[in-house]
Amino acid sequence: MGLGTSIFLIAVGAILDFAVNVNVQGFSIHNVGVILMVVGILGCILSMVFWNSWGGFNRSRRTVEYDSVDAPVRRRVIEEDRTF
Repeated sequence: MGLGTSIFLIAVGAILDFAVNVNVQGFSIHNVGVILMVVGILGCILSMVFWNSWGGFNRSRRTVEYDSVDAPVRRRVIEEDRTF
C-alpha cells in the first residue's frame, strides 16, 4: 500500500466516521470509518518506514563500472553504504 492509498483510506474513514449520520440495524458505519482510518494510518507509517528500502532490507549498494566495452577484465567496484 502506498502513501497515496493510505491518505485516501484515512480521508474516507474520516468522512464515514464524522460526516455521515445514518443508523442501520446491525451495521455501524462509524466503526467502518474508524477501521479505515486505523488501516490508513498503519499503511502510512509502514510506507514511511520502508521508504528508502524499495530494493529490500539491504542498505548497501554495489556499482560495477567497466573501462571499455572491449576489455571487461579491468573494472572498478564502488561500494556505497547508505546508512541514515
